[in-house]
Amino acid sequence: MGKSALVLGGGGITGVAWEMGVIKGLYEAGVDVRSADTVIGTSAGSVVGTLVLCRDLDELNSGPERLNDKELGGNFSPGALLRAVSQMVSTGGPIERRRCIGKVAMAAHERKGPDRVELLRERLEVTDWPKGRDLKVTTVCCETGELVVFDSTSGVDLVRAVAASCAVPMVWPPVEIDGLHYIDGGVRSPTNIDLAKGAETLLVLSPLPVSTTRYHSVREQLHRVNPKKRVVLTPDADARKAMGYRVLDPSRSPQAIAAGERQGAEAAARVAAMWPSSA
Repeated sequence: MGKSALVLGGGGITGVAWEMGVIKGLYEAGVDVRSADTVIGTSAGSVVGTLVLCRDLDELNSGPERLNDKELGGNFSPGALLRAVSQMVSTGGPIERRRCIGKVAMAAHERKGPDRVELLRERLEVTDWPKGRDLKVTTVCCETGELVVFDSTSGVDLVRAVAASCAVPMVWPPVEIDGLHYIDGGVRSPTNIDLAKGAETLLVLSPLPVSTTRYHSVREQLHRVNPKKRVVLTPDADARKAMGYRVLDPSRSPQAIAAGERQGAEAAARVAAMWPSSA
């Protein structure tokens, strides 16, 4: 783990837009957090981490609008969701609960359907892991319930890893990698901040600062990581209004980006005070 870490949490398409807006707002105020030694992306955050490390910021305003959930195979199943919630309540430890959710997620989708990995590849317009950068993409294995983190050394295609990290159970199908199936890393934690343990300076962008367990909450994970310097940004009241309640609604992207840019600009002084000038 490097000295500085940027943690990008999950939050759907509107979360992608808000996070990109924050990063752009910080950048325009003179704080380039893309210089982080390590970038950790969960779900929407894996999309943002990929985009900001692989493409120019000026190209990204239209990014979230291109991530149309219906075209990418979104298929929300209320019945499957109820079964998953039942599994979470009735099953033992967290790993076993995640394994049960993975099982339900696999059963909720037909094997045939649009190739979401290739559709996502077209939308992201990236091919390889960013050279010389430590990007970590979080997922949960359906078969084991374990957190699995992919990076440039994993031998896994970047877009396939991102698609797995974004595979919201019962909404998008699990992604197969080397014979196993993977779902949204947010099933474990919406941020997975604890992966940044060892970082001295930490910036967390968390569009959905809630967790299914206290252990994996933002507060508890920050306590365990215990960085010397940290800033945590979440959508304020105006941003939440701009983003709306449907996190997979691409039509909200322009408002969410604008709200993120505003919050980034407002937080620039706080972030600049702790962020290394050359990470």
